[in-house]
Amino acid sequence: MWKDLGDREAGKLRPYSFSNRITSDRIASLQLSNYKEIVSPHRGAVNSLQVDLTEGRYLLSGASDASAAVYDIQRATEYEGGSLVAKHKSIFVVDKQHEHGHKYAISSAIWYPIDTGLFITGSYDHYINVWDTNTTQVVVNFKMPGKIYRTAMSSLATAHMLIAAGTEDVQVRLCDIASGAFAHTLSGHRDGVMTVEWSTSSEWVLVTGGCDGAIRFWDIRRAGCFLVLDQSQSQLGRRPPLLERSAANKAPMSKSLPASQSVNVRPRAPQKKFAYGNGSKQSATGRTSSQAKGLVRQRLHPGMLSSQDRATAHYGAVTGLKVTDDGMYLLSAGSDSRLRLWDIVSGCNTLVNFETVRLQASKAMQLAITNDSALVFVPCMTAVKAFDVWSGKTAMTFRGHYEYVNCCWLSLQDQELYTGGNDRQILVWSPSRLNFDEVDHGSRKEPIHAQDQDNWSD
Repeated sequence: MWKDLGDREAGKLRPYSFSNRITSDRIASLQLSNYKEIVSPHRGAVNSLQVDLTEGRYLLSGASDASAAVYDIQRATEYEGGSLVAKHKSIFVVDKQHEHGHKYAISSAIWYPIDTGLFITGSYDHYINVWDTNTTQVVVNFKMPGKIYRTAMSSLATAHMLIAAGTEDVQVRLCDIASGAFAHTLSGHRDGVMTVEWSTSSEWVLVTGGCDGAIRFWDIRRAGCFLVLDQSQSQLGRRPPLLERSAANKAPMSKSLPASQSVNVRPRAPQKKFAYGNGSKQSATGRTSSQAKGLVRQRLHPGMLSSQDRATAHYGAVTGLKVTDDGMYLLSAGSDSRLRLWDIVSGCNTLVNFETVRLQASKAMQLAITNDSALVFVPCMTAVKAFDVWSGKTAMTFRGHYEYVNCCWLSLQDQELYTGGNDRQILVWSPSRLNFDEVDHGSRKEPIHAQDQDNWSD
């Protein structure tokens, strides 16, 4: 670490590269925290976790006992073990005893992206409640046609305040907080919608995964979905492999091409362009038929064509979705115990072979990904596994829960991982302090307290 600090001060290492390296090292040293503990008030399985996106300070959890709780993860409530273990108890809990509380399990609990003044809960009692954090009162609620599996709000949105809701109904509904009414109804799935996720590159694009095995992309400004992912369509022959592409992007274009290709380029013969042709002259009949096809393709969304509308991304329900921070790739998990990485630009399956995983199929799961899109954290039965996104290899395995793990959230501010499961516990996985409390002296490392000792005699 001290060498990296010296390189940054000397200008040998860019600040962005330095911060990424430190963040990656901290995430690579994650382990079950022995100095931080979340005291869970829930009496049922923890189904949803999220740290607020503005301050990175408050953790929101939702559980199967119809309760939701908020914790301050930066300021401990009390200390134990000689002030070595910081315990974080809930600031407040809303449960069945609350006059506007949910009656059945809370499946989704999310923060309002703009600030911590509001949070949203979705429940199996068919209601979505928008809560005022300060007064713990329901500001507005939405009655849905069935059980709510997942809710989501766009962190990029500046022109709308829409909550996307996936329910056991075949339609995806967008709830407008400002008006208190449904703004859109998206039809296309043939079974319940188990997971929803907003794009990280556009506030208008929504991704949904259904129990019919389909993953659909929607532009909420127009009718119909514009893309349906097909697991049989791969990237082979269309785009270079991921590992080679990352290396090729770093190299100059002139170096990546042979000299014969970069210098000697054979010019194409000029061709006359026609309105509906490919550069060659066509008959009136051929022109009319191609014109009709063009009009049909303009009228219909590619995702709504009969050949693509029935495409599936998994051989079972889609239980989890996560878009990378750059908005270029999508990770999906299914009840077929498969993880898949999708190229959003081409809509192709990248065929990354994630190592053997076992995923529960009974409920939606919550995935987490690092900000550099290097690792994805996936609940795998009673453990959480971290996979390398580009190679599919298992980087880390976190074991601590006694029952199935349902959700995980990676706090990018302090590089801590929070996991919740059927054992009613919320576990904290923190970077190892030993790796960052040491000072380098050549090849020998000594703890900081050893450096502070003096040589004075008594």
